Amino acid sequence: MNKQMLAVMQRRGELLAKIDTQREQVAQVSVRWQAPLALADQGLVALRFMRSRPVLVAGVAALLVWRRRGALGAIRMGWRAWKGYRYLTGLAAKL
Repeated sequence: MNKQMLAVMQRRGELLAKIDTQREQVAQVSVRWQAPLALADQGLVALRFMRSRPVLVAGVAALLVWRRRGALGAIRMGWRAWKGYRYLTGLAAKL
């Protein structure tokens, strides 16, 4: 082998070692960012849900303003409505 080819092979080995180190660093960074990015994705899903159902969002906002019990009372009412809906759909499925 000539000297130039040997230098190229040596440089290739150095670059491959550097690539492995950088790959490990990227993996460590991605592990740290996984949870915050998942939370951001859930926020985007919620935002898209609300944008696609403006009447529902307006209704919930009106309930929060209208109800004297505030948000906690509206949440309780919504939970009861949800449970009732689930009960009735389950009952309808059995019939």
